[in-house]
This record gives sequence, structure tokens and C-alpha cells, in this order.
Amino acid sequence: MQTKQAPATGQSGFPRLALTTEEVATALGIRPTTVWRLTQRGLLRPNRATRRPLYPLSEVQRFLEAGTI
Repeated sequence: MQTKQAPATGQSGFPRLALTTEEVATALGIRPTTVWRLTQRGLLRPNRATRRPLYPLSEVQRFLEAGTI
């Protein structure tokens, strides 16, 4: 049986919708350079609406479900 986890919240108390490169690396247990390489290979797709790439939580989940590197 799966348990439902509460969404992570930022400093403002609002739910986090995206993660930075460093946060994705920490969450996946890899280095930020590996996140960058996965992005270059097209396996992770960041949103570039801001100055730095942000990875929507749905994109990180999609990557994990795909299970291919």
C-alpha cells in the first residue's frame, strides 16, 4: 500500500513546484554535474522560465518512473 506524502513547502509556506539542480541532485543521491549531464542528454527537462533551470517535481517523477539512464 502506498502512503501519500505531503508536498514539500518552501520558506513562504507555499508548496514547492520545482527544484533547483542542486536539490534534484540531493533528492536523487547524485552530483549536480550528473544532473547537468542528464539534462544535456535530454533525459531530464528543466523549465527555463527563470535565470536558472528549475526542474518541476512532475519531471523528476517522470524521470524516475522511466528508469532509463
